[in-house]
Amino acid sequence: MKTNILKTVALGLLTLGIASCSSDFLDTESKTDTTTGNYFKTETDAARALIGCYDGWQCTVSHGPTFCFLYLSELLSDECYGGTGANDARNSQVVDRFSINEDPSQVDLFNNLWQYYYEAIYRCNELISHENDIAWTSDAIHGQYMGEARALRALCYFDLVRIFENVPLLTAPTSENVPQAAPDSVYAQIVADLKYAAENIPASAYPKSDAANNDGRITPYAAKSLLARVYLFYNGVYGGEPGNLTKAEALQGLEDIINSKEYSLIPLYKNLWYCASTTWEQDASGNWSEVSTYAGDGNAETILSMKFNYTSDYNGNSGGNNAIQMFSIRGGTFKAPYGQGWGGATVPRKMYNSFLNGDQRRDASIINLTAEGIASMDEYKKAIDDQREYTGFFNKKYTARSGYLQGADGSWNLTHYYNDVMAGDFQISQPIDYVVMRYADVLLMAAELGANSAQNYFNQVRERAYTVDNGDGTTSLSSSYVQKNLSKDNILEERRLEFAFEGQRYWDLRRQDADASIAANAIVNSGEAVTTGGNEETVAYNAANITSKRGFMQIPNTQILLSNNVLKQNAGW
Repeated sequence: MKTNILKTVALGLLTLGIASCSSDFLDTESKTDTTTGNYFKTETDAARALIGCYDGWQCTVSHGPTFCFLYLSELLSDECYGGTGANDARNSQVVDRFSINEDPSQVDLFNNLWQYYYEAIYRCNELISHENDIAWTSDAIHGQYMGEARALRALCYFDLVRIFENVPLLTAPTSENVPQAAPDSVYAQIVADLKYAAENIPASAYPKSDAANNDGRITPYAAKSLLARVYLFYNGVYGGEPGNLTKAEALQGLEDIINSKEYSLIPLYKNLWYCASTTWEQDASGNWSEVSTYAGDGNAETILSMKFNYTSDYNGNSGGNNAIQMFSIRGGTFKAPYGQGWGGATVPRKMYNSFLNGDQRRDASIINLTAEGIASMDEYKKAIDDQREYTGFFNKKYTARSGYLQGADGSWNLTHYYNDVMAGDFQISQPIDYVVMRYADVLLMAAELGANSAQNYFNQVRERAYTVDNGDGTTSLSSSYVQKNLSKDNILEERRLEFAFEGQRYWDLRRQDADASIAANAIVNSGEAVTTGGNEETVAYNAANITSKRGFMQIPNTQILLSNNVLKQNAGW
């Protein structure tokens, strides 16, 4: 890759004022400016640099690449169509169909994504490379900070290697023009980094009991759960074991999480998601109030989340979850608690209908615009004419929020809603967390890896899916619930429904028999009628478009050119 792009991150790293240098003999070291040469001395320095690493990870979403990991993952799956506006560029369709023929101009779809990921990796490498220059006061703090930095680097590489397969592997700050590494080398580094984090971050560093203050930080349990995810993906795609990670080690890490008692399933599935657990009610006087049973950010089921805020602006301060605007209902804010977005990743009817009767996850996961009275609104009917691949269904888990705000004149107006305040720009100021790992995933991965209590773990997830609120403060199991025997197919089906629209489905498909699973992904929604610009059309997929690329994405053309063709394009693109 061309790392002169990456060097620009150093100019803004933690706003440290890192200075450039030259060979001029008159140049002297500044006694006041902070540079990478004089900065990394104390644990305080390391802590600030680590915040910069987290910020770099967050910026892979908040800096605005349309195809951030969550949105990209959904377009690749059989859970969504491309969607967006009827007159927009067909870049989402290029991804959804795996076909550049949808829009031949889209040869740089992932350039921003590529750049922001390597900027984040650069920040991690900068801190890790100065590990021995820091005066550590304890082994615990040393392991904690370095473990977090290494885990963040591993997270970035795991996303990159799954998206592109062939990526440069940089483990130190460098300006070299580095070729793509063999995937095995990248996975070995991911495993090494996550193992370091699992073994060196103290379990007491970020206790769940203090989630209000430490939510979003890497814990040893987060690292162990990610190791299992890495193992399952690598083993499914390539066979064998990634790095020196064995199946037994991956499973033991999951058992450690379960036995820690730090985490548990939220009793009602809908309470995991704000929009699924929130309504706005109007009293006899016309006043509106929010009624919510949302379990909250950093709840007992969240093992790792990417944090965001609503203070973004258009002057370079970015901190919002920019995937949210892509998933949200196009055309305006029509009904609380749903806000406005660009109408991307519309949900196929087949996906909606795949939930069995009594499964509480359907209505917690999908906005049904007809059932919820939005589709019949006159103001929304106009929006449909501006929507591509309209199906009447949208992602409910990751959608923008809205609520009622009372003005100075006493009137109530529906507007954007963020963290108990009405503020921000819907395009850049979405503070909604992206939950990277949930406890339900730990249970299902442990079941898949053959835990002694596999059936019990599987049952816990399924039973919660059919647990209903009795309306009197108690819950009960729906009469529709039927216990299923443990099998790989049943586990994968449960994962499909449990993690719908959470960015997991495609990677679960991809790690099965590659050609069969990704071809099935291509054809499952073929032939379904949708509405684009108010006119009916049929969505068509070609399995060969996906299998010819082995399910991987195009290397950005800009990066290939900047590397003087050291980087090579992936097959099929």
